[in-house]
Amino acid sequence: MEEDRKIYAIIETGGKQYKVSPGQTIDVERLDIAEGNTIELGRVLLIADDDKLTIGTPIIDGAKVIATSQGEGKGKKIIVFKYKPKVRYRKKTGHRQLYTRLTIDKILEAEGSSAQKEVIQSGT
Repeated sequence: MEEDRKIYAIIETGGKQYKVSPGQTIDVERLDIAEGNTIELGRVLLIADDDKLTIGTPIIDGAKVIATSQGEGKGKKIIVFKYKPKVRYRKKTGHRQLYTRLTIDKILEAEGSSAQKEVIQSGT
């Protein structure tokens, strides 16, 4: 029965939000963590576990997502081209964003009840 559980969470890191589930690999903004180390992501906004939905206001206190770092990399090159007509101004630069690849290990819900979370039970 534990195998059939469909659990996912929405986390925030690097100013962006990601929908994650255990076993998933995601690329996030660069984090200062060595390859192979684990990290706890504490800004969990939502946890959905089968029919149980927990929504934070804005985050769920005590909830966290445990992830393992798979190393760093660089994204695709983005070309920045500035141009002004009639004045011979042209400037071309490129940029490659650094990212950290994370593998999600588990999603831990908060223990006990908190005043800052809302639990919605679906009866379907």
